[in-house]
Amino acid sequence: MGLSTTHLLLLLVVVVLLFGRGKISELMGDVARGIKSFKKGMADDDEETRAAAAKPIADASKTPEADRTKSH
Repeated sequence: MGLSTTHLLLLLVVVVLLFGRGKISELMGDVARGIKSFKKGMADDDEETRAAAAKPIADASKTPEADRTKSH
């Protein structure tokens, strides 16, 4: 019970009549911007993860709080 070429063409005509060509192209532009924004956000997260992994962990005994507790 698949869709034939005639059914798909008729469906496309109905969609264009309901929404208009301008609305469909505007919608596709919004989808493209959303995908681009998502990819940029994923790249930013990867950069933050790499930066956090490359950052050395500070030794707790060398913090100013540790120096104050040792002197008392």
